[in-house]
Amino acid sequence: MSSSRPVALVTGSAQGLGLGTATELARNGFDVVVSDLHDEAELPDGLLDGLRKFGTTIAYRRLDISDVNSHQRVLVDIADTFGRFDTLVNNAGIATRPLTDVLDIPLEMFDRAVDINLRGTFFLTQAYANLIIERGWTGFETYRSIVIVSSIAAEMVNLDRAPYCITKSALSMVTKLFAKRLAPLGVHVHEIRPGLMRTAMTASTGNNKIDDLINDGYVPIPRWGGPKDIGETIATLALGRMPYLTGQAIWVAGGLNLPIAP
Repeated sequence: MSSSRPVALVTGSAQGLGLGTATELARNGFDVVVSDLHDEAELPDGLLDGLRKFGTTIAYRRLDISDVNSHQRVLVDIADTFGRFDTLVNNAGIATRPLTDVLDIPLEMFDRAVDINLRGTFFLTQAYANLIIERGWTGFETYRSIVIVSSIAAEMVNLDRAPYCITKSALSMVTKLFAKRLAPLGVHVHEIRPGLMRTAMTASTGNNKIDDLINDGYVPIPRWGGPKDIGETIATLALGRMPYLTGQAIWVAGGLNLPIAP
């Protein structure tokens, strides 16, 4: 088939911020490839049909981004199936548990975070960039983009989440490197930094610390963020509504990053 609509792959999109992103892309006219670790039969009932209500084509591809050898197969399959490939959203990632002081981080915890959050994202981005170059899908006539979802942890220190902070910080440089390399080819690369997001990942902390911070005025916009906040931001970028922007970190954090004078 050859799609008349823009096509996006969203990694880690069976739940949370990834599902919110897939939803907003579909709502805005994208054919969307949902991907996650599970086989399609293991997805929550109605997940894909819920995305299809917007009238676009929704497909599923199992993808473990830490398995670098699988990247090319999945990307080529998407390109062949749709006849185009406009946006890659690198959303998949982990926050390692249990929370562990930086002085006590074990090697296996660090390596797992690197394999998924950094190594997997870097090489999937590289493979996507090479694919669209090889297919001649470059230039400025059609807007194409790569979105890398990092975190406020790319800049804000948390001593109990060192592997997460380190890998998310490294993704900022990954964004800049690919933005510089691909800008002349008409491919825009963006970094999204979600703030305090209410998802299953944050719920796993099992305490009310963030609620208390929000109630105490720590976040200027006094609420949790959510999947729709991230999805709407990424859809805005993927639609090409900010065409003179690349390589920037965009905070979707309710003003959490604002320096406040004493």
